[in-house]
Amino acid sequence: MYITGPHSSALLRRASRSSSRLHSSISRPQTSSTPSSDPSPVASQCRSHTGVSSAFRSVRSSVPRWSHGVDWKSPATLTSQIRTAASPVLDRFHRSLATMASQHVFSGILTGLPKPGGGEFGKFYSLPALNDPRIDKLPYSIRILLESAIRNCDNFQVTKADVEKIIDWEKTAPKQVEIPFKPARVLLQDFTGVPAVVDLACMRDAMNNLGGDSNKINPLVPVDLVIDHSVQVDVARSENAVQANMELEFQRNKERFAFLKWGSKAFQNMLVVPPGSGIVHQVNLEYLGRVVFNTDGMLYPDSVVGTDSHTTMIDGLGVAGWGVGGIEAEATMLGQPMSMVLPGVVGFKLSGKLRDGVTATDLVLTVTQMLRKHGVVGKFVEFHGDGVGKISLADRATIANMSPEYGATMGFFPVDHVTLQYLKLTGRSDDTVAMIEAYLRANNMFVDYNEPQQERVYSSYLELDLTDVEPCISGPKRPHDRVPLKDMKADWHSCLDNKVGFKGFAVPKEAQDKVAKFSFHGQPAELRHGSVVIAAITSCTNTSNPSVMLGAGLVAKKACELGLKVKPWVKTSLAPGSGVVTKYLLQSGLQKYLNEQGFNIVGYGCTTCIGNSGDLDETVGSAITENDIIASAVLSGNRNFEGRVHALTRANYLASPPLVVAYALAGTVDIDFEKEPIGVGKDGKDVYFRDIWPSTQEVADAVQSSVLPAMFKSTYESITKGNPMWNDLSVEESKLYSWDTKSTYIHEPPYFKNMTMDPPGSHGVKDAYCLLNFGDSITTDHISPAGSIHKESPAAKFLLEHGVDRKDFNSYGSRRGNDEIMARGTFANIRIVNKLLNGEVGPKTVHIPTGEKLSVFDAASRYKAAGQDTIVLAGAEYGSGSSRDWAAKGPMLLGVKAVIAKSFERIHRSNLVGMGIIPLCFKAGEDADTLQLTGHERYNIDLPSNISEIRPGQDVTVTTDSGKSFTCTVRFDTEVELAYFNHGGILPYVIRQLTTQK
Repeated sequence: MYITGPHSSALLRRASRSSSRLHSSISRPQTSSTPSSDPSPVASQCRSHTGVSSAFRSVRSSVPRWSHGVDWKSPATLTSQIRTAASPVLDRFHRSLATMASQHVFSGILTGLPKPGGGEFGKFYSLPALNDPRIDKLPYSIRILLESAIRNCDNFQVTKADVEKIIDWEKTAPKQVEIPFKPARVLLQDFTGVPAVVDLACMRDAMNNLGGDSNKINPLVPVDLVIDHSVQVDVARSENAVQANMELEFQRNKERFAFLKWGSKAFQNMLVVPPGSGIVHQVNLEYLGRVVFNTDGMLYPDSVVGTDSHTTMIDGLGVAGWGVGGIEAEATMLGQPMSMVLPGVVGFKLSGKLRDGVTATDLVLTVTQMLRKHGVVGKFVEFHGDGVGKISLADRATIANMSPEYGATMGFFPVDHVTLQYLKLTGRSDDTVAMIEAYLRANNMFVDYNEPQQERVYSSYLELDLTDVEPCISGPKRPHDRVPLKDMKADWHSCLDNKVGFKGFAVPKEAQDKVAKFSFHGQPAELRHGSVVIAAITSCTNTSNPSVMLGAGLVAKKACELGLKVKPWVKTSLAPGSGVVTKYLLQSGLQKYLNEQGFNIVGYGCTTCIGNSGDLDETVGSAITENDIIASAVLSGNRNFEGRVHALTRANYLASPPLVVAYALAGTVDIDFEKEPIGVGKDGKDVYFRDIWPSTQEVADAVQSSVLPAMFKSTYESITKGNPMWNDLSVEESKLYSWDTKSTYIHEPPYFKNMTMDPPGSHGVKDAYCLLNFGDSITTDHISPAGSIHKESPAAKFLLEHGVDRKDFNSYGSRRGNDEIMARGTFANIRIVNKLLNGEVGPKTVHIPTGEKLSVFDAASRYKAAGQDTIVLAGAEYGSGSSRDWAAKGPMLLGVKAVIAKSFERIHRSNLVGMGIIPLCFKAGEDADTLQLTGHERYNIDLPSNISEIRPGQDVTVTTDSGKSFTCTVRFDTEVELAYFNHGGILPYVIRQLTTQK
């Protein structure tokens, strides 16, 4: 129920038809709304009201501690506890809530939810009470959007027309209509959270400079930030690895961590979970996820947006959640509704049951491939059918987690009995679970597979019989390039033969059997093409899933008993998603076998999957580079794009945790597990894959006996106590941040330099040079700085000039709070392919006026110094992947004014707009190649100078100095995005809005 009042809402819903109209609406905040004459059944429920008092916008805690003084034993009431800790200001906030409820435009359907033993759980806005038959056909995921719109309907930020659009989803979704959405909370991890907090701190300064109240820059919805992305696998295969890696993590990141701790004190409604607690998504699933909020007696579904693309993992719990960019998340924190296109929903029916020995990872890689082929970008996927009831909650979370890989906004599993069992397993109280079930049943949001199912309408339909799923992995360069395990050896050899591409390395036949012999710590070693040098059980995808984690332990146990051993030069690691995993691996007795195979626990956080794999042994690295070996990494992650896992592993495969162990034992991906032995046992006999692979029943027995509710309770009771290193961090308590100009981690960004209250207005692009010319599938990993900082890069040069030793470079992710580093690392991926370089791979480009080959940053700096605009040309799926905020911020800082592509990934396109960059799409059947654009032209993009003359999705003309002219679609998809563009971006828009509020 986070409504920020009439001033911001009037502006948002009237998102500018003209610069003057928009500015005037900011300058003269509206205080009332004219009732509509809309005759629809929904409209008749609505009555205008004046919104909520300014106390709603100024919630501030009197005890701003990182833990918020909250008792975390009852996750369902976290928000209530945080607010209770914030008296007396929050008392006024609560009174505002009560006042608003009495004035609410849908007060007629506000219904009490009785408790079985008397009394009531609270009140809720009842969808059945609308008596509209269209609602019964809506997908469950759309019902969550509908409930939010009804609850927040104030005829300012959310109007009765918005509610009607959602109810009429079957007809309106194909029309790509815009709706506002107000998530219940925001989730951050530290890589993306640091720049978000940096921006909030910078916005406070800007508000102060413009004469506004800087304390208005405060989260108005609960914000949870889990520090989980900074741990690196520096120490592996050691019983002391966790402690050693954490000490290094704090040495490298002390500045960042202190900054986050400052933020937890300076900003209200923000919880920071310290390092070493677990992966953000697993903490969210096991603990932070409420499923249903009960806020001061108001019941409503949990929903969340997060600055990590894999926020979608929570969809497996029946919580609507997806990833957004940092700039979008910041606006949500500040009370702005998310503007989104009402999505189509793909109904994915599951039937049957997984065969023996088939894992959740095999299932998700199959689903990923099917959905990629079907095309689900910008859509919801909703899983239904009897087969859903036969897969565990952890398996559902694994499927939901991979939504970014199959391209959907989210992959949603409605709440059913399996969900309720999981909530009890993970320590939610019986009363909380009873409230959740009662609310969802009463509001027609619960699925009971024991009852006849009402047919729901979907935009399109897919079906998978679970018995058809077979063991598989994905790679070597993309998560949706699935390879059945039985075909892996043949596929590998075709990759060696094929020309360089997503499925090719172009290794000459005569070089394919090359052997690189070297000495590893005094013992003979050798590498071949396909040799595994990194084997990592990592990432939120699988480390939330007891069945595959215990399955990996069983593979290690069987291998130990047969006498197999992983070669010592394979860098093995295990990074659990939470402390619960360690408890059940120890309870089962399987951790000792994982240790024997080198899979010692290295830390609790996201490691190899985001490139935090640490260095390879120097001898291994030398053997790879000196012999040009196509080395492999096998990881239980969700990302295997080029250059992401490690610079020296060109072939990267996603696999289930037990398969990671199996490939580590084999030492190569060049193996047919059905026919070739993995190794020789202690009795001198060949050992095959089938000898070490556990049955489904063996895994189920281990889960049943080892995963206990008490483990979750004890883990999360202690999570907010922190650790000695975190607790010893001393930070200044101040509302404005004291920027350290010498810091190479935290730097005040230039976004608001010379900002005035007058918006810059609409603008086209004139005589722009092409900075980069790309083909298809350029991911945000190619665009945004990620992984280690290459020693020859512009970022490395900057750090050396500022007195930072090479050993202290750390990763780009750890330095995301410094725009100077991140601008230099933009487009710096070592595997990036820029057509201007005529086949050469690497982070360089051609400076068109001089013809010089320069780093992208140096070329961009020359253009900026000369006052010359630049654009980027691209193919299909531009901007897919994660690391999204800097994939938009970086190009803006480099001076890029527009991107012209065949198609965009949803969040990246939105973030480009949020940073003031114009996204344009070539017309169907056209691209830079068909139009014979070389990238050496100069480009003019003709946009109307009056914002009122621009409409979402309209055509614009692009001309070049070579005489070519073509038409593109300008991808401002909503009126709100036009408003952001008019103001030069989303953050200046919010600042101007808040500065004018009284």
